[in-house]
Amino acid sequence: MSTKDFIEKDFYKVLGVPKDATEAEIKKAYRKLAREFHPDANKGNAKAEERFKEISEANDVLGDPKKRKEYDEARALFGNGGFRPGPGAGGNFNFDLGDLFGGGAQGGGSGGFGGGIGDVFGGLFNRGGGGTTRTQPRRGQDIDTEVTLTFTEAIEGATVPLRMSSQSPCKACSGTGDKNGTPRVCPTCVGTGQVARGSGGGFSLTDPCPDCKGRGLIAEHPCLDCKGSGRAKSSRTMQVRIPAGVTDNQRIRLRGKGAPGERGGPAGDLYVVVHVGAHPVFGRKDDNLTVTVPVTFAEAALGGEIKVPTLGGPSLTLKLPPGTPNGRTMRARGKGAVRKDGTRGDLLVTVEVSVPKDLPGKAREALEAYREATAEEDPRAELFEAAKGA
Repeated sequence: MSTKDFIEKDFYKVLGVPKDATEAEIKKAYRKLAREFHPDANKGNAKAEERFKEISEANDVLGDPKKRKEYDEARALFGNGGFRPGPGAGGNFNFDLGDLFGGGAQGGGSGGFGGGIGDVFGGLFNRGGGGTTRTQPRRGQDIDTEVTLTFTEAIEGATVPLRMSSQSPCKACSGTGDKNGTPRVCPTCVGTGQVARGSGGGFSLTDPCPDCKGRGLIAEHPCLDCKGSGRAKSSRTMQVRIPAGVTDNQRIRLRGKGAPGERGGPAGDLYVVVHVGAHPVFGRKDDNLTVTVPVTFAEAALGGEIKVPTLGGPSLTLKLPPGTPNGRTMRARGKGAVRKDGTRGDLLVTVEVSVPKDLPGKAREALEAYREATAEEDPRAELFEAAKGA
C-alpha cells in the first residue's frame, strides 16, 4: 500500500464503523462484510471481489493496534492534503513548511533541522528518510484458506491437513532473484525499496520503487525459475489444529503460519474459514446443542423416564413430568458445545408427541374407552370463550 493510499483512504468508512470503534466492533463489522462479499459467495462478481479486497485492506490496518495508531496519526497530520497541527497548537497556526523547518524542507539553513522531512516523519510510516541503503526485511504474505468439518469435529475440535499454495523464496536462486546469487543494489531507490515523490508544500511521500518492485535489489542475471523476482510459488501441507466449539463460517487466525518472509522478515499469518456440515440428529443454538425426541401419548400424559441420545457419548435419562405438552423443551446441563473458557453449553431436548398411523386392536379399544370417558371434556372450550371476548 502506498503512503498516499495509507493517508487518503478512509478505512473506518470502508468498514462502516466510527473512528472511536472498539477492537470488538471492528472485528464484528469486518466479519459481517467479509461473509457478504467473499468471492466464494459471489462467483464471477468483480465488484464484490474488489469490495472484499477493500474490506480486507481496511481490517489489516484497523485490526492491528500499532498500524491503527500510525494510520490515525497520519490522517491527523495529512488527512486534508497538507500538514495540520494537533489540537494543542492554538487557534491561528498558519505557516509555510519552509518557515517551520528554518528555511527549507531539507534543512541546512540557519536555525533549521539537520535532516530532511523524512527524518522528522519517517518513523510514522516505518520508512526511513535518512538515505540508508540497507535493504529492509519484508513480511510474508497472509494466506486465506478454507476447511470443512463434520458437525462432531466442530464441537470436539480436530486436527486437519491443509494444503496451501503461496509465494516463498525461490529455491533455485535462494531468494536473490539472480541465477548467480549476486544481485546488486537498485540504483533508483539505493536499496531502500522506495522512492520519494513530491506532494506539494515541501513534503515528499514514498511509494514502492517501480524498478525493483520494492525489493531494493536488481538481478543482473535473472533467475530462470522466478524471472528475477526472488519469489516462486510453492505448495506445502500443514497439520492445523481447529479448536473445539468453532461455528460455521468462523475465521481463525494462525499467526506466523502464512507465507515466509524475505531477508529475515517474519512470516505472514494464515486465516482459515471453517465450514461445518449438518448433523442428522443434532442441531446447534449458540453454545447449546438441540435435539428433538419423540414420545408416545401415554408417556406425555402419564409421565415417566425417557432415554435421550448425546453427541459422541452415552445416552442419558430424563424424567418426563405427567401432562407434558407437545413441544416442551427440557435442559440437560453440560452436554452442549465447548465454550472458549473450556466449559460446555447445554443439550436442549424438545419433546414431540408421536401419533401412530395404525393402532392394533387392544390399543384402539383402550383409546376408544378413553375417548368415551373424557367425552364431557372439551379442550377447545377456553379457546372459543377467549375468541368471543376479544
